[in-house]
Amino acid sequence: MFRRTFWFTAGAAAGVWATAKVNRKLKQLTPESLAAQAADKAIETGHRLKDFALDVREGMARREAELGDALGLEAPVDRDLPVQRHRAVEAGEPPARPAFRTLPSNSNNRNEDH
Repeated sequence: MFRRTFWFTAGAAAGVWATAKVNRKLKQLTPESLAAQAADKAIETGHRLKDFALDVREGMARREAELGDALGLEAPVDRDLPVQRHRAVEAGEPPARPAFRTLPSNSNNRNEDH
């Protein structure tokens, strides 16, 4: 009698456990739950992208500072030195003018207003 009671109780407990697990999984697969999970994933992905962008921006600033130091761009300017001029200005060449073209007087455009 004790063995039958034990196995009956074990079977009932396994049934309750399996039923609860199946119901929990079914609740996870409802449209509302799936939408909430997708929204959570989208927010998490957005945070990761933001962190990545901040890391890239920080790395760019660090590398730009390294290049500036290597090229001497961040060095203080010596006021006794003359200002560097563009080569075209030093050679005395006139600035290049854009070439303008004239439009024909008789247009073949049929869509213009008369």
